[in-house]
Amino acid sequence: MIPKIIHAELPYPSVDGLTTDLQSVKIISPAYAAPGPAEMSANLQYVFQHFIFEKLGMDDIAETILGISLSEMLHLDLIGSMISFMGVTPIYTANPMRYTDFYSARNVKYATNPQKMIIDDIADEFAAIDLYKSMVAQLKNEQVSAVISRIILDEKVHIETLKDILKQLTT
Repeated sequence: MIPKIIHAELPYPSVDGLTTDLQSVKIISPAYAAPGPAEMSANLQYVFQHFIFEKLGMDDIAETILGISLSEMLHLDLIGSMISFMGVTPIYTANPMRYTDFYSARNVKYATNPQKMIIDDIADEFAAIDLYKSMVAQLKNEQVSAVISRIILDEKVHIETLKDILKQLTT
């Protein structure tokens, strides 16, 4: 069964029509596959946690976590598409303009305690929002800025969803 994607109920701005813009690529690349709060780490971390919650018999939480992962996968796709349309091959690195510092799965947090996993997730979502807000402040490309701003809305929904899960786990 494919879970419901956990995201804000608003359309995403189009990435069609983007042209070469290396400055914007440089600004948004850390959200793609950097060691910090990047979409690649979020995807892998949520899928890992889905398996842990499933093994613990917490199927509703496992499904919700997988739904958040699907949203993060869409973010990865949007950012990768923007990087590609703006003239750079979207390799899994913090800076795809350089073929170095490739993404590593060691960036995933592998906690298996349910509360710890969710606390880590909430902190990571807040860090992602901070990163995205910083990007929006630097971007001169309005189309790219609109996509990043829309992603922020999803991250806020994720925080509220994770807070609800944490409440379930602690009561």
